[in-house]
Amino acid sequence: MSSDTTIRPVATKADRKAFVDFAWEVYKDDPNWVPPLKDEVHGLLDPKKNPWFGHGRAQLWLAERGGRVVGRISAQVDDLVQVHMEPGTGQWGMFEALDGEAAAALIATAEDWLRGEGMTKALGPISISIWDEPGLLIEGFNEPPLVMMGHHRPEYRARVEAAGYGKAKDLHTFELDIRIDMNPVIDRLIRAGEKNSRIRIRDVDKSKFDQEAAIILDILNDAWSDNWGFVPLTDAEIAYAGKKLKPIIVEDLVKIAEVDGEPVAFMITMPDLNEMIRDLDGKLFPFGWAKLLWRLRKVTTRRVRVPLMGVRKSLQHGRMASQLAFMLIEFTRRVCVDKYGINIGEFGWVLEDNQGMMSIAQLPGAGINHTYRIYQKVL
Repeated sequence: MSSDTTIRPVATKADRKAFVDFAWEVYKDDPNWVPPLKDEVHGLLDPKKNPWFGHGRAQLWLAERGGRVVGRISAQVDDLVQVHMEPGTGQWGMFEALDGEAAAALIATAEDWLRGEGMTKALGPISISIWDEPGLLIEGFNEPPLVMMGHHRPEYRARVEAAGYGKAKDLHTFELDIRIDMNPVIDRLIRAGEKNSRIRIRDVDKSKFDQEAAIILDILNDAWSDNWGFVPLTDAEIAYAGKKLKPIIVEDLVKIAEVDGEPVAFMITMPDLNEMIRDLDGKLFPFGWAKLLWRLRKVTTRRVRVPLMGVRKSLQHGRMASQLAFMLIEFTRRVCVDKYGINIGEFGWVLEDNQGMMSIAQLPGAGINHTYRIYQKVL
């Protein structure tokens, strides 16, 4: 590292503002970057707001040169990762850098902090948890990301690998024209499910959304519990997620499947919020909030995304799991096309080795449109 590049911890409110605002400098000439809502990013990093900090701790840094910010990074240790993944596993994320020198210095700084916390392996980028924005975009730079997915500079891959990192897992998203009908075999499976009196597919009820969110996230914790990288959401995180999701949830785009009256599967489909916020430049005030509320009154986006889907583990190895999954997809597809006139859907992220979800994601006409890589390194 040259003598005029310094790495310093984020310590003040002004530092935190500089940390968040730096993304605007990095992507100012990138037509496919969507400015996030700054309030959301600040909330993610605030221990007083984000319940992740109830079981995790994080440190943020800025890289500076000549009085100018040239990079940023976070490092974090999650107590639940130690239990559910592997003891000694730390993470870093929120990574942005204008050049290779700043990138190398930031990653080394994050690694040193993780070692000081007793960590023996680093995973990254993960910002701040696996439930936020995991992975580095390595394929799919030619279009804006959908809601809740990241966008990065193409050169970051080489910079991370130059620091000694190799692949841990790839995460894929799939895009498809949802006007295409299911193939005949799947269609017969769906029709049989529709005739089965034990099965009910229903919309969520926003008038009791706290209970609905708790049902969905309870199924999620169960359904995903054997997946690589899984860390269960705590009760506080479930309540926090429900509060954040409620304003952007459309009732007939979020489905819960019941068998014999018991909720056993769900699928969340969301209008592409990024289309709604792109022109707000990250600012809700003074007029951004009113614009966003108006846009949320009616689904007018070109694309929708399925960020989360799950079937309880007790059903996952039987025919009913596939039947419920395809029923959820088809019921939602009909609403998107017939009611809202939406043509494009994105599904994922999906772990590269999750064969069950990969097979569901590979619907007629679907193809991988983005790949995100989580890297690992022994410290």
